[in-house]
Amino acid sequence: MITRMSSLFLRTLRDDPADAEVPSHKLLVRAGYIRRVAPGIYSWLPLGLRVLRRVEEIVRQEMDAIGGQELSFPALLPKEPYQVTGRWEEYGDALFRLKDRKKGDYLLGPTHEELFTSTVKQELNSYKDFPVILYQIQDKYRDEERPRAGILRGREFVMKDSYSFNMNDDGLEMSYQLHRQAYQNIFDTLGIEYAICAATSGAMGGSASEEFLAVADNGEDTFVRSTESNYAANVEAVQTVVPAERPVDGQPEAQEYETPHSETIAALVDWAREEGIEVEGREVTAADTLKCVIVKVTRPGTDKDGAALQPELVGILVPGDREVDNKRLEAAMEPATVELADEADFKANPFLVKGYIGPRSLNRHGVKVLADPRVVAGSSWITGADFDQRHVVGLVAGRDFTVDGTIEAAEVKEGDPSPDGKGHLTLARGIEIGHIFQLGRKYTEAFDVQILDESGKRAVPTMGSYGIGVSRLVAVLAEQMHDETGLKWPQSVAPYDVHVVVANKDPEAAAAAEDLVTELSRARMDVLFDERPKVSPGVKFKDSELLGMPIVVVVGRGFADGKVELRNQLTCEKSDVDYDSVVTAVQELLRN
Repeated sequence: MITRMSSLFLRTLRDDPADAEVPSHKLLVRAGYIRRVAPGIYSWLPLGLRVLRRVEEIVRQEMDAIGGQELSFPALLPKEPYQVTGRWEEYGDALFRLKDRKKGDYLLGPTHEELFTSTVKQELNSYKDFPVILYQIQDKYRDEERPRAGILRGREFVMKDSYSFNMNDDGLEMSYQLHRQAYQNIFDTLGIEYAICAATSGAMGGSASEEFLAVADNGEDTFVRSTESNYAANVEAVQTVVPAERPVDGQPEAQEYETPHSETIAALVDWAREEGIEVEGREVTAADTLKCVIVKVTRPGTDKDGAALQPELVGILVPGDREVDNKRLEAAMEPATVELADEADFKANPFLVKGYIGPRSLNRHGVKVLADPRVVAGSSWITGADFDQRHVVGLVAGRDFTVDGTIEAAEVKEGDPSPDGKGHLTLARGIEIGHIFQLGRKYTEAFDVQILDESGKRAVPTMGSYGIGVSRLVAVLAEQMHDETGLKWPQSVAPYDVHVVVANKDPEAAAAAEDLVTELSRARMDVLFDERPKVSPGVKFKDSELLGMPIVVVVGRGFADGKVELRNQLTCEKSDVDYDSVVTAVQELLRN
């Protein structure tokens, strides 16, 4: 196939769009692959759509290879299936909700577990129908509060979501592993640098969960890797190495002190050192202090009168050398939402003394207390005494205060011990491109899916859920594969295999270029042909660099000597080849 630049629906830009922050957003807009319609909503122009479709096809081939069967559900959905699972309420403001002319409630689908599950219930009834893997590649909709980075985080996006249905947990494990390998095949084919990370399940529910994160310095997700093992995890899923409990007996009684102007951990540590207070014979550090953060937790659902549940105050205890990581906190609290207590909350609860809050007062006033796993029984802390300008030294967990549970909310730091006991953690940034879950029976039980098993008894099948951000993959490829001049598409997804540029006004050279693109097309290559007569060679070269086809052939001045220039865009290598052998040379480059 030959596409001529003179007729291609394309306009390249020399300047970055004003709202673009990351390379993929800048380059995809400048190169005419996408155009902004509204915040988080983009049109796919011809070149961009070709890349998107090629990515889709790679995903589709691997899904078909593991026995997946493709279908397509509507994006406009009634609320009733989502009420069955409670996600009509749980999704909160992230759902696009609308009413039809009869005042019926609908939503634009953010994900389709409910539809897949109810369809399997409707269509299948015997164990002989299982296992089954169903998938779709379809637009999804989420009302992102802050859409950003172009198509990396938008309100409308293309996703591949698949679901496995098995009669037992062994079958679920097999389906899970099939998807895990298929995902590796997909990302390896695309040439993406990625890590497979342990993850939380969040609002999806289920047990086993892994994320595929593309390595990117400007990624939204932080993940960790061990220095001495294959351990990797999203920071939200990192489990703290828990210290041993300590005996309470024999520990000195807690003592209260006047601590003027010690509202911060740094000021508190300075005070302790000036007072000569020591911990086990050494100077006090921030890790010896206990920070108490007050949050409001709102759980989904309604009370007995049908009113929305009211926020509940909760105290979060973390060692003073760490901040509360909002993402870890939110992940630990899902499906509830969480926010910091505000001035009105402190005013309504005078026992909360800003800068001097401790767990004892929370215990006395019935406030739920969740502690970092390091706050084990017998551990001793310096923390707030619940009075202005006062702290307590030697407050012992399990003796002087109690906790209602543990929570993984403290930040993870470079050098923390790896949870698998091998080495230490290093931090990296990434972009989520895939997520796989072992959902179990959460959805099949909610929809009362009853299947006759081999003994003729009714049984509930178990599910897996597996997603890939297809449109996001286009942005990830642009993030990882570009330089200062433009995009560098791998051959597997490039809009065209080869870009032929005429940079010679000689009519004979132009005619030879016409013959060349015909021969390349006959050799089953997709060719982008820049034969624009009134465009300078310099502009053509800049466009070829910006658009990013893997191979560029330039019919320029060297044609007078029977030579054309062959450019490998991925390696930035250039060479002069005989005009008569250029088709063979291009084929060889594509094979390699």
